[in-house]
Amino acid sequence: MTASNSELSDKELLELMSRDNKLAFNTLYYRYWDKVFSYALQKMTDVMEAENVVQDIFFSLWQRRFTLQITGEFQHYLIVSIKYRVIKELNKQRSQRIYEGYAISATDVLDDSTQQYLAFDELYERLEAAICSLPERSQLIYRMNKEDGLSYKEIGNQLNLTEKAVGLHLVRIKKVLRATLGGFLTTILF
Repeated sequence: MTASNSELSDKELLELMSRDNKLAFNTLYYRYWDKVFSYALQKMTDVMEAENVVQDIFFSLWQRRFTLQITGEFQHYLIVSIKYRVIKELNKQRSQRIYEGYAISATDVLDDSTQQYLAFDELYERLEAAICSLPERSQLIYRMNKEDGLSYKEIGNQLNLTEKAVGLHLVRIKKVLRATLGGFLTTILF
């Protein structure tokens, strides 16, 4: 290719990366490092932990470069990856604190916060399973709205839909998720 890597699209760079092109990976890394680091830092508040999370995401991308299949926008993929990695890390830290608290007190009575954590964990797993069971376009619209915080107009612009169509999609999605989750804390989610 005659264009420099900085002029290539994310899709073109991912294709080059899948062919073991380190320069393509580096271009993606430097193109998105600041943005995903800022996002991780907002969620974690500890600079070192946020850096570790972002490094883990990029390391994982490089490790999976030959098999990686990203169907949507790369930036969206990174933000969702960071979000799930942050949740995983926070869960790990919380579990460690709970274990340490348990070891100190040597009691096996679960406190209220642990019960809430377990309920949240179960809710999260149910919600994620319900979202994954949606058609791909519905998953994308839901995640863009709820996880990325995009407005109906922004989603519509990206997916070539009207604001009204996006709203109708989200109403149907919410109905499906409410039915799937039953009464399991749906008021918190919506």
